[in-house]
Amino acid sequence: MYYLEMLHCTCARPQVDVKEKQKKLVEQLTGLISSSPGPPTRKLLAKNLAVLYSIGDTFTVFQTLDKCNDIIRSKDDTAAYLPTKLAAVACVGAFYERMGRMLGSSFPETINNLLKALKSAESQGRGEILLSLQKVLSGLGGAAASCHRDIYKNARSMLTDRSMAVRCAVAKCLLELQNEAVFIWTTELENVATLCFKALEGSTYSVRVSVSTLLGTAMATALILQPEHAAHNFMRQNVKRATLEEVLELMATGFLRGGSGFLKSGGEMLKGASVSREVRVGVTQAYVVFVTTLGGQWLERNFAVFLSHLLELVAHPRATQTHVEAVYSRRCVSFALRASLGGLLGEKAQIAAAKEICLAISKQMRAVVNDPSSENRAGAADVSASQHVMVCALKELGSLVQSLSATASPLIQEPSVGLLETVTSVLLHPSMAARLAAAWCLRCVAVALPHQLTPLLERCAECINNLKNSPEAVSGYSFAMAALLGGVHQCPLGIPHSKGKMVVSIAEDLLRSAAQNSRLSLQRTQAGWLLLGALMTLGPSLVRYHLPKMLLLWRNVFPRSQKELEAEKARGDSFSWQVMLEGRAGALCAMRSFVAHCPELLTEDVIRRLMTPIECAMTMMSHVPAVIKVHGAHLKASAAMVRLRLYDILALLPPKTYEGNFNGLLRELVAEFTLTDNSANTTTSLLRSLCHYDDSVLMGSWLQETDHKSIEDQVITLKIASGSGALEHDPSSIYLRVPAVEAVPGPLPLGVSVIDASVALFGVVFPHVSFKHRCFQLQMLDHFAECIKQAKGVRQQAVQLNIFTAVLSALKGLAENKSSLGPEEVRKSALALVMGALDNPNPILRCAAGEALGRMAQVVGEASFIARMAQHSFDKLKSARDVVSRTGHSLALGCLHRYVGGIGSGQHLKTSVSILLALAQDATCHEVQTWALHSLALIVDSSGPMYRGYVEPTLSLVLTLLLTVPPSHTEVHQCLGRCLGALITTVGPELQGNSGSISTIRSSCLVGCAIMQDHSDSLVQAAAISCLQQLHMFAPRHVNLSSLVPSLCVHLCSSHLLLRRAAVACLRQLAQREAAEVCEYAMSLARKAGDDLNITETGLEGVLFGMLDRETDRKLCSDIHDTLGHMLSSLAVEKLPHWLKLCKDVLAATTGNSRSLGCVDTDDEEEDSEKKDEMDDDIMFTSLGQDDKSKPSVAPRWVTRVFAADCLCRIIHLCENADKAHFDLAAARVTKAKNPEGDFLVLHLCDLIRMAFMAATDHSNQLRMAGLQALEDIIKKFAAVPEPEFPGHVILEQYQANVGAALRPAFSPDTPSDITAKACQVCSTWIGSGVVSDLNDLRRVHNLLVSSLDKVQTGKSPSSQLYSESATTMEKLAVLKAWAEASQTLTPARPPQGEGEDEDEGDGDVLPPDSLMTLVQPELPSLSRLWLAVLRDYALLTLPAEFSSQLPPEGGAFYTPETIDTARLHYRSSWASVLHAEALWLSSTGFGSAEDTGPVVASAPGNSTDSLVKDRLHLLLGISIEFLCFPRAEEPIEDVMSCLHALCTLLDSPSARTHIAEDQLLAVELLNVLHRLLLTRDPPSVQLQVTTVVQKTIRAAQEHLEHIRSSKTVEDGGDEECVSVLGEGGETGELLPGKSLVFAAMELLVFILVRHLPHLKAQDTDGVRQPPQHLSDHSSRLVAATVTALAELPSLCSPAGSMTILPTVLFLITGVLRDTAVKTSDNSVPAPVSASLQAIKTILSSPLAARSQTQWSALVRSSLATVLQHSQPGETLVDEVSLLTAVTLFLLSASGALVGVSVLQTGCIERFRHGLDSADPWTQARCYQLLLSVFQHSCRSLSTPYIHSLAPVLVEKLKAVEHSRPSTPAELQAVQEGVKVLESLVAMGEEHNRVQLLALLVPTLVSYLLDDMTFSTASTSSKDLHEFALQNLMHTGPLYPAAFKTVIGVAPELKTRLEAAIRSRQANSKAKTAARQQQPSVQAAPTIKLKTSFF
Repeated sequence: MYYLEMLHCTCARPQVDVKEKQKKLVEQLTGLISSSPGPPTRKLLAKNLAVLYSIGDTFTVFQTLDKCNDIIRSKDDTAAYLPTKLAAVACVGAFYERMGRMLGSSFPETINNLLKALKSAESQGRGEILLSLQKVLSGLGGAAASCHRDIYKNARSMLTDRSMAVRCAVAKCLLELQNEAVFIWTTELENVATLCFKALEGSTYSVRVSVSTLLGTAMATALILQPEHAAHNFMRQNVKRATLEEVLELMATGFLRGGSGFLKSGGEMLKGASVSREVRVGVTQAYVVFVTTLGGQWLERNFAVFLSHLLELVAHPRATQTHVEAVYSRRCVSFALRASLGGLLGEKAQIAAAKEICLAISKQMRAVVNDPSSENRAGAADVSASQHVMVCALKELGSLVQSLSATASPLIQEPSVGLLETVTSVLLHPSMAARLAAAWCLRCVAVALPHQLTPLLERCAECINNLKNSPEAVSGYSFAMAALLGGVHQCPLGIPHSKGKMVVSIAEDLLRSAAQNSRLSLQRTQAGWLLLGALMTLGPSLVRYHLPKMLLLWRNVFPRSQKELEAEKARGDSFSWQVMLEGRAGALCAMRSFVAHCPELLTEDVIRRLMTPIECAMTMMSHVPAVIKVHGAHLKASAAMVRLRLYDILALLPPKTYEGNFNGLLRELVAEFTLTDNSANTTTSLLRSLCHYDDSVLMGSWLQETDHKSIEDQVITLKIASGSGALEHDPSSIYLRVPAVEAVPGPLPLGVSVIDASVALFGVVFPHVSFKHRCFQLQMLDHFAECIKQAKGVRQQAVQLNIFTAVLSALKGLAENKSSLGPEEVRKSALALVMGALDNPNPILRCAAGEALGRMAQVVGEASFIARMAQHSFDKLKSARDVVSRTGHSLALGCLHRYVGGIGSGQHLKTSVSILLALAQDATCHEVQTWALHSLALIVDSSGPMYRGYVEPTLSLVLTLLLTVPPSHTEVHQCLGRCLGALITTVGPELQGNSGSISTIRSSCLVGCAIMQDHSDSLVQAAAISCLQQLHMFAPRHVNLSSLVPSLCVHLCSSHLLLRRAAVACLRQLAQREAAEVCEYAMSLARKAGDDLNITETGLEGVLFGMLDRETDRKLCSDIHDTLGHMLSSLAVEKLPHWLKLCKDVLAATTGNSRSLGCVDTDDEEEDSEKKDEMDDDIMFTSLGQDDKSKPSVAPRWVTRVFAADCLCRIIHLCENADKAHFDLAAARVTKAKNPEGDFLVLHLCDLIRMAFMAATDHSNQLRMAGLQALEDIIKKFAAVPEPEFPGHVILEQYQANVGAALRPAFSPDTPSDITAKACQVCSTWIGSGVVSDLNDLRRVHNLLVSSLDKVQTGKSPSSQLYSESATTMEKLAVLKAWAEASQTLTPARPPQGEGEDEDEGDGDVLPPDSLMTLVQPELPSLSRLWLAVLRDYALLTLPAEFSSQLPPEGGAFYTPETIDTARLHYRSSWASVLHAEALWLSSTGFGSAEDTGPVVASAPGNSTDSLVKDRLHLLLGISIEFLCFPRAEEPIEDVMSCLHALCTLLDSPSARTHIAEDQLLAVELLNVLHRLLLTRDPPSVQLQVTTVVQKTIRAAQEHLEHIRSSKTVEDGGDEECVSVLGEGGETGELLPGKSLVFAAMELLVFILVRHLPHLKAQDTDGVRQPPQHLSDHSSRLVAATVTALAELPSLCSPAGSMTILPTVLFLITGVLRDTAVKTSDNSVPAPVSASLQAIKTILSSPLAARSQTQWSALVRSSLATVLQHSQPGETLVDEVSLLTAVTLFLLSASGALVGVSVLQTGCIERFRHGLDSADPWTQARCYQLLLSVFQHSCRSLSTPYIHSLAPVLVEKLKAVEHSRPSTPAELQAVQEGVKVLESLVAMGEEHNRVQLLALLVPTLVSYLLDDMTFSTASTSSKDLHEFALQNLMHTGPLYPAAFKTVIGVAPELKTRLEAAIRSRQANSKAKTAARQQQPSVQAAPTIKLKTSFF
């Protein structure tokens, strides 16, 4: 097999030349034909031979062909020779398929040969020969025309073969034949149809698919005049072409009469034999194939005929002989309509189809209404027929409208269609089924178009009130209202609260008036309770208000006591009993709805009050049989309905609440499902759902996973009432939520539903039966066995099925509750019951028994019990020979392992595996093989690693079976696939290994997958894909993607849902890792395959987008979304144009209606769109692509377009994380010019805007939301991108009109609130983005916001009547939030102007920000009031639950009490922006005191304004502090920032600062909350903002303290002592945590410092000094701000308090200085260092020194000592200058404390000396500057020691310069600074010392002078030094003339040098001199300047 695979792969390569080896290969391969190859081997062998001949020489092909023909002719019929024959047949087929006409005229002989063999072959041979014939026909095409009739004659009889595989093969063969054989779809058409109908009788799913494909295609071909046959037809004019009516009539025959033929139909019609369901289902599928083949355009042109035909089918009496048959027929017709309309038509065509359906409905309705049914008896039959037509038409209309969603709005808006009138008219139809269908259709309309929901409810309410006396009207309109209420949960905007009250009053009125008119009492009762049940679906927020009334109504329906109950039994007639039972059933149904939808309201008290009527209902149930005996059996249905409702509600309540009634209830339940009082053999429908999903292969329930599941339900052989669901079985389902898998609710018939409910409740109650009642359990189990024994035949099967379902339900309940199964005798009884069913002939019962056994083992959980069960099965399997016991017990083993797991059943593993491996090899019975392999797969799955030892033998068996089992036994192959998948999982990651054994396992797995991939059954192919998927997960290198991906792409077009699912799931996994490779391989397939596949230049992505339009399966669509998402993440940035084009193509293909919503395009395009809209309905489809008719391309539907818009947003975010050039036009152009391959998002901005615009102006609301989101993202990301060609402008400016036009429709009055809310957000983003600076341009968008603000101010908006109050809240808050954001972005632009330079101030009014401000300014006063109202509401809504009584009963400014829960969410998303905006406004208006000039203010201005300010401040502060206390993790960081900005803004306002400072505890709380915020939130922006708030809080406290001190000083007449004690700490200096502002601030500031400078915590005791660290920019700013704040704290304290905190403060500041004083390359000072130095200066210059002398001195000395310790010489990274500056600050600012402290003095001198000795000229220069300030200090006692110690060093340094002159400006600078110090020393000296001092200075300066010779060659710095020295000498001489002369006189050489220098200077021209004089000063100035001056 492996060899053949390799050969096939090699030959498939185009460049391979096999000619020289061909002869040998042919010999080898033909030799294999006679070696009895298995099915997959012969298939591959045939393929290889055919490929070999087609690429090599064809000389010997006829020889090989003859050899094969000889084998086929052979008379040997033994089983051993069969494989050889089959291999020869396969080879013949492959030859002709591959080479076709190349084989010349040999085909008649071959075909005759095959046909002869066909007559005598057994089933496997027949199948193989027919498939071979199909290949021959496919290869030869029209050339084989002479043999077509022979093939047809021989094959047609086999369409009814007993082997299903043969039927499939015949269907495929005839399908191939009809491509060429004209007679099939002309003269033989009727016969082909009859044959197909017969073939469908008793068929399996695969036969139905094949035969329906044949039938549908033949019928379609009969209508299409194929061009290649045109000439053929003209030659034979007598061939009559079929008309559409004839073809449809033919198919209808099958639907209505089945395979009985046409001639017999008359007699049978009278007898009334019904059509077999298989035929009906098959013909339904054929209808879909028929329409699909003809294509969407055909369907659109002929839709009216097709629709009326299908509706006539369901109106035909033969299709509706019984109620169940009618339901099944309706399902079939609905399926045909949905499959054709839903898949083939685009949105525009679907709208046209909906109009057609409306016409059909109104036509039917006219017939019913005009028919005087009371007079002639035919009326009843007409009504009956019409009801089924109505149900199908309305169901499809509802589905159409719901799938179109908001795109369906033209249907509702066009008066000519009258959709709502038409549907509403059906609510008066005499039949309940039609009324319910109309109600459901209205629900679909309301869900699709939520703005219709409220008007429809009002309309129905009005009609109920007006037509109270018509039973149909009461029933129909109540159905409609219930349906509409049930749809509210799908409409996020809801309905107004008042509508709930309206429903309650109507329902009460109906219930009250029910007794007044006996003709209407039944309908009114049912309607009243139905409405109340529907009301409950609106949820607790609404029901809460009506609960007391409801509880009262429920109590009054039932008798109050036992006595009343007895009295009731004795009175009343049968009608009053019927009304009473219906009423009670209705009440229980409403209760159930309440319990299901309002669990929050189920308090203990409510449950207790509910239990009263429920217990009464339980008691009543026991009396009902007697009542039925008296009043007639027609009450049975009503009684059953009461039981159903009772069971339903009990199943939802906690079992503890009705514990006392368990015994009676269980008896009732057991009687129900054991059919004690039920003569019908009704079975439950729950068994399949209770069995394990994996067992679907045994039960056939995998049909649920096909595209045809809604009709295939009817033919499932397990006698279960599936597929017969219909709305009329249970009207309450009209308002319940529909399960995800169903489109329309389909409750099962009442009989089945009651049994289902009893079984489900049994499962709930049984586990709660207490231990003392376990004997009761035993009785029940024994009773079950007795019931099964007594029943016979079909009834026994039904009883057994029900009992097993109940037992399974109970065991499942026990397992979930972790209860046990009671004492030994209970277990024994249960085990006996289960074991008995393992030998039952019904496979589903065997499945259930196996499942029950597994569950029992799980519940009991004892090893001995499990061993006993396992042993029993082992013994049985060893002895039993019959199929039934072997299958049942092998499954039992699998289930035991599944539920007990590998460890629990480990000791039985070996035995189980050996037995099952033996059973799996039993080739005589494929059913045994299937069950054994399935169990084996379960064991492999559950054993995990414990199975590793058995992998090799199991794998070998799997491979052997794959190679030998005939492909027709698909179940065996499916189970083999499951086994293989489980084995791959068991080996797991080991599969990557390279050892011999692992390589063998891996290659075996790959071969197994290859065999299954080649299988014809789609389920087996799906299993192969999932195996390969697992292999790829564990050993990705060994899975060949180049062959896997193309095969997956082929499967994407498969007609089998499971295969498409498997393919997409696998692609999803592959795309996660290797998206690029997957796309590349898919494209290679597109290049090879041509038209066979849907892959075009859009690649796999395009195919997946296309699938989204066709697929309805949720799992599949979700996987497609994920796959596209993975591809997008990996490839979107690299292949940007490709992905943008994909999204653009999808979004651009709108339905043509969207353009009308507002577009900014050229006139031409507008004209085009108008023309398009005028296009006739007939041709609207033709513009959607010129594909072939069979696969028309449908314009992408709105759901796909929404996904494309989401993809667009994702692409933008992906590019954001990629290259900056994506958002920089200039950079993008440069890069693109260098590399034309590259592409950038910014280059496609025009497309992005266009796509967002198209989406935002569509009809579909979801798409509009997605479009607005995309627009917002585009604005945010591109707002700051400059336009390179127009400096000062941004690129988005050119798209202003598009943005305005995209937003405008969202503000129209009929737009839903959520879209308006989103549009407001986009408006504020646009205004705040700063793109538009021109007032007039911005006005477009601004006007939209103004209009929406007017809506908010007027109170009620027009949409508030359509949607719930919370929708109005959302819209109003969104508007106010948008205004808040707009005002924030425009307001902060003002302060910088005030601070700017003087010349800017004059034209401040003209600046753009101010002009934009004029837009917001007029609205601000009214806005601020609204914002305050929002904040008040928000403050109330955030109160904890225990304060809910404090909420205002009438609601708030923008919310109503009913919608409080949903309103909270809306407030939560908008409060932060509003808070910031309100803070800005209040701050700028002095807290609004300016605006409130009412009478109150006039009377007592001081107090009221003060309290107003206080109230507002406390509101804003309260909200902020509450939020910052504990911001949830999901809160956006923007909210935190807004809150902090608001606090900052508040603290800018003087009145707010005063209030906060006065209430010190408030300030302390604020600081504590900020500290906590820092602990939980990391972002730098938050931390910086927190420090700003802290600084402002400290400043507020400082101002307040100053104010108190100044007022005290005035009061106390300047008593310094009293005033000085003010401040924190008082006289003691104690700071109380929790009350002290300083303490709280210290805590917070220390936290920040320690977080950013962890070394601060480290003790210096270890002696290892940490080097200073480089901080990031943000950390530097943060630490600097923190240090500045720290330095302010002492000023808030009294002297004693200061002394408490100063040690800490100084320690921290010196620590920061030490840790951040890093030497930088440009000698800049880091921000923290600068702040620390400033802080030291602030502290040292505070007035404390005078007050607490001793402590202060000690502090200053120790601080200086710390700094000195930090600045130990010899550290490389330390910035010496900063530390010297700190030392100098200490010396200058705290000289008093430091004079005479010799240790410190020595240290300081040492540091200065080290600085002077530094090799770095910058350090030297700074050191000289600092020394100068020390030398010049006024305190002589401080400066003298420094002068004495350091002046000699200085002089030495300066003298040395003569020999090493400066070579750089920095060195020159240092010398100049040194000279300045020396000059100042000269100036400071006393007169009598002047000569000595000048004797130091003058020679030094003269030594710097150069003579003429040297000057010309000297460097610039050297010349500058010369100039500097000369200038200084000429300046010094006149200052001290006498002393100067003395010095010069002493040394004549000085005089000589000086004079020479002066002379040479004068000799140069004056201009040059001037220039040169300036030069040194220019250089000297800039280098040394600190950013901050500390001195």
